[in-house]
Amino acid sequence: MQRLVVIGCVAAACVVAVAAVRLAGSGASDAQAEPALLRLSGRLPAWRAPAAPAVLTGFAGARERVALRVNGRFVEATRAGRLGRFELRFAAKTPGRYRLSVVAGDRSRNAGTIVVRPVVIEAVGDITFGEQVGPAVARFGPAYPWRYVAGALRGADVTIGNLETAVSTRGDAAVKEYTFRGEPKALTPLHDLAGFDVLTLANNHAGDYGRDALLDTVRYVREAGIQTIGAGADETRARAPAVVERGGLRIAFLGYSDINPLGFTATATAPGTAAANPDEIAADVRAALRRADLAVCFFHWGVELRSAPDARQQRLAHACLAAGAALVLGAHPHVLGPVERPSARTLVAWTLGNFVFPSSGAPARSAILRVELGLGGVRSFRLRPVWIDGFRPRLGTR
Repeated sequence: MQRLVVIGCVAAACVVAVAAVRLAGSGASDAQAEPALLRLSGRLPAWRAPAAPAVLTGFAGARERVALRVNGRFVEATRAGRLGRFELRFAAKTPGRYRLSVVAGDRSRNAGTIVVRPVVIEAVGDITFGEQVGPAVARFGPAYPWRYVAGALRGADVTIGNLETAVSTRGDAAVKEYTFRGEPKALTPLHDLAGFDVLTLANNHAGDYGRDALLDTVRYVREAGIQTIGAGADETRARAPAVVERGGLRIAFLGYSDINPLGFTATATAPGTAAANPDEIAADVRAALRRADLAVCFFHWGVELRSAPDARQQRLAHACLAAGAALVLGAHPHVLGPVERPSARTLVAWTLGNFVFPSSGAPARSAILRVELGLGGVRSFRLRPVWIDGFRPRLGTR
């Protein structure tokens, strides 16, 4: 209760003070003190890759000690700022489920559960809309080549392949033995059904119908919701990485071709594909790692129908790995090749073979490469066997 107390009067005007007086025997104030603040801002992400940090922010008392508890154990503490804001970081190297809560004084707030698991990349080899593929797409629809594998590819966090075809209605065929071209509608199921995130255009067929058609290909792929690497309006853009973020990891993808028909290579002023030059590749990888956590290089290289790498391929792969790349992928030989682990956290798949591509004999035996990544690089891999029925990939072996 409040009581008015007269403390003085001057010229008929009284000065009145308000004093808070506790009633005798009441034992408590009428007003209760507000509880101390502990509030979390935002939401915990559903999952993180191994060693990738999750950040918890919120507000507590000014300068108050705030601690993070994981599965019942305290793992980190900080002190809130002058305005009470705090930030805590959590990162786990071991996959699993982790229950997080924040504690300040005698207060606790549940932050939720986060799953820690590797980022899964699935990579495949050559995809074309040329030869028998185009007429089949026109007759049966764009989803026809993907019927048996779309679900498997869509389950990955990142899916990447080699688009070995022009996608355009412009241009004239180059003077070469094989030229491939398809319609833009053939791209739709790559993203919508099979879940492709990145396609490399650095190969010896992306420029089959000229530089304008190459630029059409870049545009149509991007309009389909897929990032491109290895080709662009000039050399700088052809060499630029595509960066994908999954599970708190930023992964940079770069594409290069070592099989370069006349007029296909990008220049400072002309569209084309990114040529494979070891010194330039090393510089590109180092630059990419300044804005990403991991780097992946996809090459078009080697000799057709030869699965083993030659000295040139080994030199190019070394340039990537020595610059800090974790994963090197290859295509062009049209047959599946060996997968090697140069170190505990790196991997080279020398040739991924065919995928959506007219095939028989050895080229018809292929695979989906599944790679698991953490912040430190490659954790594990496996090859999922695929056999190609005409030009349509099917899971398993024939």
